[in-house]
Amino acid sequence: MLRVLAVDDEKPLLEELLYLLRSDPRVRSAEGASDATEALPRVTRALESGPDGADGIDVVFLDIHMAGLTGLDIARLLAGFARPPLLVFVTAHEGFAVQAFDLKAVDYVLKPVRPERLAEAVRRACEQLGRSEEGPAAAVAAADAPPAGTPAGPAPRRPAAEVTVTVADRTPDQIVVELGGVTRFVAIADISYVEAQGDYARLHTDEGSHLVRIPVSTLEERWAARGFVRIHRRHLVALARIDELRLEAGTTSVRVGAAELQVSRRHARELRDLLMRQATG
Repeated sequence: MLRVLAVDDEKPLLEELLYLLRSDPRVRSAEGASDATEALPRVTRALESGPDGADGIDVVFLDIHMAGLTGLDIARLLAGFARPPLLVFVTAHEGFAVQAFDLKAVDYVLKPVRPERLAEAVRRACEQLGRSEEGPAAAVAAADAPPAGTPAGPAPRRPAAEVTVTVADRTPDQIVVELGGVTRFVAIADISYVEAQGDYARLHTDEGSHLVRIPVSTLEERWAARGFVRIHRRHLVALARIDELRLEAGTTSVRVGAAELQVSRRHARELRDLLMRQATG
């Protein structure tokens, strides 16, 4: 089974990649790093430990465009070692495939990452390392995958935002979320608050959280009539889900279930007024 390290400076995409890798029965452990500064000490420890050591890493899944050192820069550094981990590039850019394979990459996977395509990258890594395939997904992925040594073709793009718009016209009380190839319909009434993560939004419910490729500003406009209010540049909250409003040392916060969320000064007065009207209305 593989020990892998995934490196991507976009947190939502890194979390999705780690989720898919950890769901693969051929992966024993999957660690994440947000950039080269975080990744290189871990890789150094792995190289010092050796492939069979306790801190060894078998495969590094690398984004290409990152702040500071790029994925290609990291790959060039690793190429100078006698027994470096295998490399799989995971990127939104098709134009670096030749450079990637010149650096002995095992595979080149294009974003958005399809689970079956990532499973094929894992299969190729297992094959190159001489590891046995484990799990029923391996045979299916191998049958559908392109020949080894060729870059992955562009995946059909299905951003969550597009899916949400389409389904929202038919089911206005739900939002579509996709994770690991599974599509779920989440009731908007079950969402307590929304957290901004770049161009993505994380929807928090009592059961867990879900990531969608929709800016929080878009959800703020769509869900204003449903009682969602902006309390901070990072958070959109369902008024009915606020359990407490706290004023301490000049700062305002709200408790939503187990979460305590900061309220920015510009939103504090409006939020207090809305809560008072809700309580007396």
